[in-house]
Amino acid sequence: MSKAARLREKTARERIAAQRAAARRQEQRRRMMLFGGSILAVIAIVVGFVVYYNLRSPASSTAAGGVHGTVLPASTADKITDVPAATLNQIGGGSVLSYQTPNTATSWSGFEGSPPIIKANASLLTSGGKPEMLYIGAEFCPYCAATRWSMAVALSRFGHFTTPLRGFHSSSTDVDPSTPTLTFYQAKYQSKYLTFTPVENEDVNRDPLQATTSAQQALWVKYDTTTSDGETGQGYPFIDFGNKAFLKYPIFDPAILKGLTWAQVATDLHDPSSTVAQAVDGAANYFTAAICKMTGNQPGSVCSASSIKHLESSV
Repeated sequence: MSKAARLREKTARERIAAQRAAARRQEQRRRMMLFGGSILAVIAIVVGFVVYYNLRSPASSTAAGGVHGTVLPASTADKITDVPAATLNQIGGGSVLSYQTPNTATSWSGFEGSPPIIKANASLLTSGGKPEMLYIGAEFCPYCAATRWSMAVALSRFGHFTTPLRGFHSSSTDVDPSTPTLTFYQAKYQSKYLTFTPVENEDVNRDPLQATTSAQQALWVKYDTTTSDGETGQGYPFIDFGNKAFLKYPIFDPAILKGLTWAQVATDLHDPSSTVAQAVDGAANYFTAAICKMTGNQPGSVCSASSIKHLESSV
C-alpha cells in the first residue's frame, strides 16, 4: 500500500472515530436529560398516551402500527437477500480489515488495532431454544445504516425475513447525512438455526422507539461500555452473536453509500469489484462467520465455504 493510500485510510479512520465519539457524548447527554426529567412530566406523557390511544379511531390505529420506511420493490429486495454464494466467497473479508486495522501507529479513540468482530467465550445466548443474535441500533445512526445492509445479506443465508424489507435513510442532520439503509423496526425473521432480535432503540429524530429489556440492557452495558473523552456509555450499533462474538465498532465507512439509492446499493452487492460490495459483502461475510460460530457451523452449506471458514478463525 502506498504512503498516500495509508494517509487517506488513516484520515478516514480518524474522522469516523471522532464522529462516533461525538455521537456517543451527545447520546449520553440526551439520556441524562431524559432520566433527569420530573416525575410530573413522565406522568403527563403517560396520561397523554392513554388518552390518545383511547380516543383515536380504528383507522388511525392501523396507520400508526409502527410501520417505518418504504417497502422495497421485490426486484430490489431480492438482490439484497440473494447475493450469490460465489460472489460472497470471491469477496471474502473485502475491504473491512483495511478499514478496521491501522497500518500505522495512530490513536483513534479506542479503534486502534480493534478487530472487525470481537471474540468472546461466554455461555451461549439463546431465545426460543435457538442461539440468539441481538442487534441494538437506532434509525438516526449512520453506522447502523451501513451495518444493516450487511446484516440483511448475512441473515438471508440462514433464513428469511417474513416481513417486507423497508428502505430508510439515517438522520439528515447527523454525520454522513441521509445514508440509504433499511430499518429493522418491527421486522420479522425466521430461521431454523437462530433467533434474530432487532431493537431499534431510537427513531430518526432521536426519540425513544423500542426500549431494551433489562436483560438486553445488561448485555449492552456489559459488552459495549466504552470511555471516550472522559465520558462513559454505550454506542450504536451493538450486535451480540450468541455471546460468542460481538460487534461494537463501525465495520465500514457509511460514506461509501453516499448519494446511492436503495436499488443502486442492492445492484452493487452483486458486483465483486464495486466499492459497495467490497465493504457490505465483506462485512456480511464476517457476520456470517460469527453466526456460524454460534450455530455450531450450521448449515454446512454456508459455514463450510472456504471464505467463511477462514474468517471464522478470526472471530
